[in-house]
Amino acid sequence: MLEIQCQMFGVPYTPVPPPDQWLSDDEALAVGPYSGIVIHTPGHTPGSACFYFEDQGLLFSGDTLFRGGIGRTDLWGGDGQAITRSIRERLYSLKEDTMVIPGHGGESSIGWERENNMFVSPS
Repeated sequence: MLEIQCQMFGVPYTPVPPPDQWLSDDEALAVGPYSGIVIHTPGHTPGSACFYFEDQGLLFSGDTLFRGGIGRTDLWGGDGQAITRSIRERLYSLKEDTMVIPGHGGESSIGWERENNMFVSPS
């Protein structure tokens, strides 16, 4: 859907090569000396994913979870129920002191989000 989304936002479309590899839920990944896992978090898009580095206490949440907010679900493939389920079931189960680094805006923590994020209460 890249070409359609570029048209929606008035951005010139340039075809991109296919990925070398697709990532799977709970797949191990390495970034330099750091080991983490992929957490599939559908909702913002069907393929949204976060990257969790437990030993470092870091979650790169992309456009799934922001400080006090969540990713948009009004574009192609977005699903409000799926994103809240992803956050409640997959992200809120992480340690409360896990630092959340979103795709936009300031950092947060899982504990802070559980207590303060008005879009996703712990249920």
